Amino acid sequence: MENPVKNDSGIVINKVYTADDATAPLPNPGKFPYTRGIQEDMYRGRHWTMRQYAGFSTAEESNRRYQFLLAQGVTGLSVAFDLPTQIGYDSDHALAEGEVGKVGVAIDSIEDMEILFAGIDMEKVSTSMTINSTGFILLAFYAAVARKKGADISKLTGTIQNDILKEYAARGTYIYPPAPSMRIITDLFEWCSKEMPKWNTISISGYHIREAGSTAAQEVAFTLSNGKAYVKAAIENGIDINVLGKRLSFFFNAHNNLFEEVAKFRAARKIWAETMQSLGATDPKAMMLRFHAQTGGSTLTQQQPLNNIARVTLQALAAVLGGTQSLHTNGFDEALGLPTEEAAQVALKTQQIIAFESGVAETADPLGGSFYVESLTASMEDAVKEIMAHIDEMGGSVRAIEEGFMQEQIAQSAYHFQREVEQQKKIVVGVNKFQGAKDPEPTLLTIDDSIRDLQTEKLKKLKAKRDQEKVVHCLKMIEQAAANGNNIMPSVMDAVEQFCTLGEISDVLRNVFGEYRQ
Repeated sequence: MENPVKNDSGIVINKVYTADDATAPLPNPGKFPYTRGIQEDMYRGRHWTMRQYAGFSTAEESNRRYQFLLAQGVTGLSVAFDLPTQIGYDSDHALAEGEVGKVGVAIDSIEDMEILFAGIDMEKVSTSMTINSTGFILLAFYAAVARKKGADISKLTGTIQNDILKEYAARGTYIYPPAPSMRIITDLFEWCSKEMPKWNTISISGYHIREAGSTAAQEVAFTLSNGKAYVKAAIENGIDINVLGKRLSFFFNAHNNLFEEVAKFRAARKIWAETMQSLGATDPKAMMLRFHAQTGGSTLTQQQPLNNIARVTLQALAAVLGGTQSLHTNGFDEALGLPTEEAAQVALKTQQIIAFESGVAETADPLGGSFYVESLTASMEDAVKEIMAHIDEMGGSVRAIEEGFMQEQIAQSAYHFQREVEQQKKIVVGVNKFQGAKDPEPTLLTIDDSIRDLQTEKLKKLKAKRDQEKVVHCLKMIEQAAANGNNIMPSVMDAVEQFCTLGEISDVLRNVFGEYRQ
């Protein structure tokens, strides 16, 4: 008997699909439960936001890259921060040594943020910031800079990732224990609802879950379960689900199996709409799953890096066919180092070719009605719901993470995939088959360790000119708000405007909340 063919989510794939395999006709795009898309006309009305994820070295260097990308036609910026910034250390901290400016830009203070967005109209550019543990501080820097430039912060548009649960499950850049981390997130929800109502206050991320080795079904199940946890926490804090739901966004990965990815996105929209309805949402817009997609970093190969252009194209096409609201395409050289300008330009042009030359933007949900896609969407929905039901039985995402369930499932999937590559049951072109001749040496973008010296000097000058009494007072106000259960955002805003640094604010909260150790 022939062995069944399965995709990575374990769904059996038939040799051929007929009308008997397809589900009943679905509501049109723009109609609950939004399987076919959240807008009636999708990209005929407006293309997805074309973002490029960038940030490295100093704020000055990153600003130059942003200006280059905006000149090339980027419609939204996505900011990458270095590791010390992500985990709440200033560049001059001993634990920051060797990491300053390496995987993103170093932002220690409001002055760095001001340089980062110099010459950029913050009311016109949508900005996404991939930051979690210190996301509230970075958003405070951003809002304070916008105010300094005369912008109305209530008009600012963009997204802060602010998704701490996936850090415990897959990525590791957490600082505080889960309970106070969830409290910080709900504080940000509340503050933004009043001060920055157009800002998406969380981007619930499956991207890093997939990067860590999960399957497509696990990516959606873990992400939507985390989303439920955030919504429940917000409701418990008196936040209106119909207001919050409109400001939630999601962040998914796009991998090489085009049809599995399209089905994943379609199923995710349907499940989330039903989930929000079950939690009490009544406003249709609060039930819509809006998502940003990024092509799969873990799928990129060091060997034959130009092959990555084809991979990124497939992945970007899957995201568009699946109905993404914004998209970042990876540079072909990112398995080797930070993307060069050439690679970033090719990545952006890939999106533009899909948008303006492929024809896929001319009609909503172009794969809707395909026997295969409809059957696969239904199967993906079943697989996701089974995992989510198990998490619910455990008591929800926080408990599932505390007990190591998500981490273990991701590790098992990653191990299984790697074994199949090693046994050539899965072919990765140029890696375990079709290797060919030795690759030519690529041009790489490297970051010099002297960046830390530059940042340290900036910090010295900043601390020498600021009003130290005001700094001490502001940090004390953050400490009191955190200890008393008050919303910390107003005191954080005061602190960043008085030139308190990211590390100083993080340390105050370390003293109140403690640090999490797995």
